Formats: sequence, structure tokens, C-alpha cells
Amino acid sequence: MKISELLIDSMLSCTTMSCTNELTRLKAVYQFQSLDIAPDQALDDLTALAADLCQTSMALVSFIGADRLWVKSKVGITLTEIRRDLAFCNHTIRQSDVFVIPDTLADPHFATHSLVINAPNIRFYAGVPLVTAGGCVLGTLCVMDSELRHLNQKQRKGLQTLSHQAMAQFELKRNTTKLRQMIPEIKQLKQQLMTQELLGQQDSILFNLATQIRNSLDLDTILQTAVNEIHTLLQVDRCDFVWCLPNKDQFNFMVTHEATNPEICMALGELSLGHGSILAKTILELDMLRIENVSATSEALTPEDHSLLRQLGVSSVLLLPLRTHSGQLGAIICHHCRGSRQWTDSEVRLLKAVTDQVAIALDQAELLAQTQATAFAAQTQATYLGNALSQLQQTQMQLVQQEKMSSLGELVAGVAHEINNPVNFINGNIAYATDYVQDLLELLDLYQATCPNATTAIEEKMEAMDFDFLRQDLPSLLSSMRMGAERIRQIVLSLRNFSRLDEAEMKPVDIHEGIDNTLLILKSRLKLTSAKFEIQVIKAYENLPPVDCYAGQLNQVFMNLLGNAIDALDETPNPIITIETELISRQKSDSSHLSQLSYADSVVIRIRDNGSGMTETTQQKLFNPFFTTKPIGKGTGLGLSISYQIVVEKHGGILKCSSELGKGSEFWIQIPVEPLLKST
Repeated sequence: MKISELLIDSMLSCTTMSCTNELTRLKAVYQFQSLDIAPDQALDDLTALAADLCQTSMALVSFIGADRLWVKSKVGITLTEIRRDLAFCNHTIRQSDVFVIPDTLADPHFATHSLVINAPNIRFYAGVPLVTAGGCVLGTLCVMDSELRHLNQKQRKGLQTLSHQAMAQFELKRNTTKLRQMIPEIKQLKQQLMTQELLGQQDSILFNLATQIRNSLDLDTILQTAVNEIHTLLQVDRCDFVWCLPNKDQFNFMVTHEATNPEICMALGELSLGHGSILAKTILELDMLRIENVSATSEALTPEDHSLLRQLGVSSVLLLPLRTHSGQLGAIICHHCRGSRQWTDSEVRLLKAVTDQVAIALDQAELLAQTQATAFAAQTQATYLGNALSQLQQTQMQLVQQEKMSSLGELVAGVAHEINNPVNFINGNIAYATDYVQDLLELLDLYQATCPNATTAIEEKMEAMDFDFLRQDLPSLLSSMRMGAERIRQIVLSLRNFSRLDEAEMKPVDIHEGIDNTLLILKSRLKLTSAKFEIQVIKAYENLPPVDCYAGQLNQVFMNLLGNAIDALDETPNPIITIETELISRQKSDSSHLSQLSYADSVVIRIRDNGSGMTETTQQKLFNPFFTTKPIGKGTGLGLSISYQIVVEKHGGILKCSSELGKGSEFWIQIPVEPLLKST
């Protein structure tokens, strides 16, 4: 029996409220009855077990509606439904315990009952209500026999247990039905979440590129970031950036930046695109090329195109060109090498957005972009024409440069250089100005000695300009200017020491100087947080020997950790950052704690804040690439990952974090005084 959807929707949930009247009970009955429960072997087994337990020939499980009883499972009886006023179970549902009629012929209420005097000639009856978790009675589990029977206490308890099991079967059926109805909605929600995640990743890529454009004019970093991000997000086998370089009356196409799977051959270097090549034509005419299957494409690829793609193992191609305002051409090309691939519209939109960002970078640094592109293309071509040693050296240089540019070192060095030129000009000219002023003052003295009687106009002018004070103060003024210029020169020197772009090799450096230079760079961020508190920096330095390290990279680690600490204190009252340094000698080393550093002197730098702290789950993911707790647009998730590589892989040290919610965080940096591991 089924009831209308409108009635089902209006029923009260029996699992959340007690059944206090017949209307609520009937709503629960119809709710379970609407499941249209098919024959259930488990339910039939329970019914048979009830008959066997009570040693009766008949047993059934039933629902009781407004005017009828529906048999859901039965043993030894053929009835499928009974009028409610004739059903023994109508009395059972009013009981809280097992309802037993030992002898129906001896009971005046049932002696003349049609089911007693006629088939199935019920002489003995025992039933127990089927009650939901909310207290609503759906029906009964009952046993019957045509002979007199007696239920002992064990049989009564067993009958109640079986009623609970029968009710559990109905609840399971209802929950299974609900779950089955929810599957399409769950699938739709999953698809929406996957779409939102993809959009979020795409937004992260575009933000990362936009940040690179704002913070640096280095196209190498921008383009390499673009191909790396696209390779990771779209799961392509190879992602290349190609420059179209004019050469007299033709063009050369050079792959200068690439991200590829380890098992895929590299395409760096010049591409052999002959006359009439579709790939070349697509770039020159600023068209899009989307080929799902190279071997089965209808595109008019030239034999040279087929040969090149076959040589590179390419089976599917997606190409989007770009053009700057100056007319410079390039392209981003995605290669799939494992069969055909259908490029989706969302992937095309992502590549279009990336090419737009790259074009903006080219427009902002046109001259620098042209110079670096030409130099990098020539360098790439020369590298791949050289021997294995030159390839290794070039790769190492690229890795060093890429790690350096992960921080603000390039920008700081550029600013320091630009400031240094005018400061040197001022500083150099002050000495000449001092000499000139001294000569002029001596000349005035000579004039006064030679012509002691000044005219009235001269005396009035000298009085108006306070000549005596001017003569006395002018040397002091020049001296103050010299001191100011020297102060600026010292600041510029600190900035250059921070970036240390001229130090690509390990050198003994003062760790404290690197920390102080980093604090100088971050000075403006230490003044006031959004909660209007000034961040207090407490330094507890021990005497440390010079440490052999990559100074610029280590300064990048300090910048990342101190920058994160400042961000963590944004809403903290009375914010404090504590920086402690310590020298650990080999005698004090704990091998279980320091691992490979246990046989060498090492320095420890601890950077601690009193912010809100982190959960254990966050700490476990802290050094994973692209993991960030900051909102979208506020962080890339690369700072701590790069810092870990610098400390652990480059310096053979230790970088770890200890944190507790509400008690702040502490980062522990430990590196050997003398290098134990050689950089690869």
C-alpha cells in the first residue's frame, strides 16, 4: 500500500518525538509502509525464529493502520491483511509488555472470534509491539497456535528481543532508502565541490602570477612559475613556454621554460618549425590550437609538425599564443603523451588567463623581458649543445637562482642599487661643496680685510641674512648632510647584505647580522597591527662563531618565518616576537634529537611568537608545498616549503615547529657551523 507524497511530507518524525496519540502513530505507520518493503529474508528468518522459540505453528510480523492490519512476514499462515477490529494485534499495540492469551476459548473476549472458531483456529496467542526509537508503535510480532501453549520467562524475553531486531530491520530499510534517494544529490554536491576546488586552484595560480608581477621584474621567475603551476593543476605531461624571436625575414621558436614529468623527454631549446608549419602559423596569427589526438586529427599539420610531435612523443596538444604591446610573440603549449585527451573549456579559460598575466608582465618590463628572453634562449641552446657537465652546472645555476627569487632578495637588491647611485653622488659632492664653501668664506674674509668699510646696502643685507650665524652654521650644516648621506649608505649596505645576491657559494657569515638585516626590512610591518598594538621584538643572542652557509638563502628563511610570525600576531594584544640564538657543541648534542648533527657543532635559532597557535593537524601539513592557512589571495603556501628545503637539503640542518592552540608557535632552525652535506 502506498500513500500520497503530500501526506508523507506532512508526517512527523518519530525518531525525534514521543508518540502521544493515534494520529502520530498512524503517521509513523504510513511512513514505514510507504517504503513498499519487498520480501526480506532477514525478516522472514526472525519470524521463523520466533515460531521456533515459542514452539508454535504460526508467527507473523505486521503493521497496523487505521482500519487494517498488513502482514509483512509470516510463518504457517496465509493471511496478508486483516480488518483491524478482527485482529488480535489491535490489543497488543496497547500493551508495553508481551500480550498473551493462553486459551482463547476460555477468554470471553475471544471465544467467539472468527479466527478462533474458523481457520486458522487460533487457540493460543502471544504478541509484542514493534516500537520505533521515538516511541511510536508500528505493529506487532506475534506467535499463534491451534493448540494450548505456555510461554516461560526466557521465551517472553526472547520474543521481545526478536521484536527489537525486527524493528531494526525496518529502520535499516528506511535509512537505506533515504540514502539511495540522497545519492544523486551527493554526486551533484561532489561535482560542485570539485568545480569549486578547481576554481580555487585556478584563482591561486592567477594570484601567484599577479604577485610575481607586482614584486619582481624578473620574467624568468614569472614564466617558470606559470609552466610549473599549469603542469601541476592540469596534470599534463609537459608544459612549455615558447618565445617567437625574429631573425631577419623569418622567426625562430625557442622553448625557454618547461615543466615535465620525469619519464618524459625534455623539449628545451629551438623548435624545428619549417615553412608553412601549422604550429608556427598558429602562434604568428594569434590563434588557438586544440588537438585531442595528433594521429587522428583533421588539422592540416605539415610533415614537419608530425615529425616534431612524434619526436617529442606528443599525442595531444593545447596551444595558446600571446602578444605584447610591442609586438613580441610567445605561446604556452600543453602536451599530453599518453593517448588522446579532450581539452575542456575550463582548461582553455585557465590558459587564456595565464597568458594574459604573462603578457602584462612583458608589457611592464618590456626591455628587461626582451633581454632576458634572448639571453636565456641563447643560454639554453648552448647548454643543450654542451656536454653533460655543462648541463649539470646550468641546472644547478637555475635551481640556485630560482630559490633566491623565492624571497624578496631580488627586489631588495634592486632597490638598494637604485638608492645607492644617488647617495654616492650626494656623498661624493658634499666634500667638494665643503671645499667650495670654505674657499668662498676665505674670499669673504679677504674682502672684509681689504675693504673694511662696507656700504650701507651691504651692511643691511648682512644684517638681514644674519651673516655671522650663517658663516658659523654653514660648515655644521654641511657636516650634518655628510652624516645623513653616510647613514643612508649604511642602510643600503644592510639591504645589500640581506639580499647577498653576489654570494652563490657558502661563506662564513654572521647569523646575527642576517637576522638584524631582515628585521630592518620588516620594520614597517612591526609598528602597528590591525589591533593597534606595536609588535615587541626581544632578542636573546649568544656569542656565535661565523657559520658557513648560503647567506642569501638563509636570510630568505628568516624573512619567511618572521613574516609568518607577524601575520600570526595581527589580532593578538601585546604581541611579542622572541628571537634566541645558541651554540650547541658536540659534547652537548643529543643524538636522538639531532640525528646527523650529533657529531658537529651547530647553531640554533628559535623564533617564537605569542599568537593563537596551531592545531596538530595543521602542524603535520605545515611544510607541504602549497599548503597555507591564510585566506585565498593572502598566501601561496610556498614559503615554509622553500625554507625547509634551504635548511634541511641545502645546509643539512633541522627545521621544525612546535605549537599549541592559544599559546603561540616556535620555529627551531639548527644548522652546522661547518657544512656536513654538499649541495647538489
